[in-house]
Amino acid sequence: MLYLRSKRSQEKVSLNKRTVLKTKRIGHDKRISMKRSRAVAFFCFFLVVVFSGPSRSWSQSSADSKLVEAAKKEREVVWYTTTSLETSKVIVDQFQKKFPFVNVTLYRTGVAPLTSRILLEARAGKHEWDVVGGGGELFVPLMEAKLIAQYRSSEAKMMDEDLVDRQGYWTAYTVTPFVLGFNIKIVKQQEVPKTYEALLDPKWKGQKIGVDTSAGVLHALMPSWGKERATAYFRQLAAQGPTPTDGTSIIAQLLSAGEFPLAFGSAHLFELLNRKGAPVDWLPLEPVVIRVVPTMLGAKPRHPNAARLLYDFLIAKEGQEIIKSFNRIPVRKDVLPEPPRLLQGYKRVIMYPELYKNLPATQQLYNEIFKLK
Repeated sequence: MLYLRSKRSQEKVSLNKRTVLKTKRIGHDKRISMKRSRAVAFFCFFLVVVFSGPSRSWSQSSADSKLVEAAKKEREVVWYTTTSLETSKVIVDQFQKKFPFVNVTLYRTGVAPLTSRILLEARAGKHEWDVVGGGGELFVPLMEAKLIAQYRSSEAKMMDEDLVDRQGYWTAYTVTPFVLGFNIKIVKQQEVPKTYEALLDPKWKGQKIGVDTSAGVLHALMPSWGKERATAYFRQLAAQGPTPTDGTSIIAQLLSAGEFPLAFGSAHLFELLNRKGAPVDWLPLEPVVIRVVPTMLGAKPRHPNAARLLYDFLIAKEGQEIIKSFNRIPVRKDVLPEPPRLLQGYKRVIMYPELYKNLPATQQLYNEIFKLK
């Protein structure tokens, strides 16, 4: 197994005659020394909430025997991903335990650098990766460059149809619902707005409602509501004087700390804080915007059969249980999130990867509405 990450903060170590690149814990000692700081202590608590999981025991799923035999001959697969290193390493370890004849090369980085790497490799005539997964922003540039192949995994039959591309270019392997979180010490549950329109009540004006600086929710609502209605709503919301904040993790932290009484953010982050005893709960405002995190097959994979084997594993029951164990939301009907209401019991609209093509224009509109730079 070869673990790769962006060049910063890497070191080589020898392990069982294999070279493994491990991420240095830059600043670790410094963080330890700063634990007396209340702000850092809270942030450490938040990280523990996000990355701690239950004891791990995953079910075994069967794989197509012909595909397995073909993958044995290839002996390798290359996976590019934006999934956290903690999660992706466990996925690789479990995949290799099940298929020890396939060595996995893992490269993990952010969406922007990963997109740039893939496109630069393609321009140079190189096709280093077999499977790619991560933020939906990856899809459009790779699709336009004809770097994604069609593949409909047999495992997709255990998923809702709106989480699988009809043409077979992508399949979700986790999702992020955007909901309304609230601080239970500040807002009583019976007072929490139950609809988008209820947030426009004059009593919430100037109350520092947390909203993301990303236009994703506005963009996803446009196909459902229509551009005119969606834009008008967000202009009314902006008139309430909310507080635009960069990133759902920070939004969740500030909500827990009492900086926001209400906030739009990621359901799984709010739920994790609630589970750990933080004064945070959440409600779905219908339709709930669901952001898809897709997995995709390379158009020119060097290891096509091993690639399909890994792709299947990611959305198979075993792979989805790993996703769930890291406090993310699985997508299979037989692997429910904890609690199930994270993905059930409400109407939803999907932020399909294809929608990112026109997101820059919506982002410009959103910046104008909320007076962002």
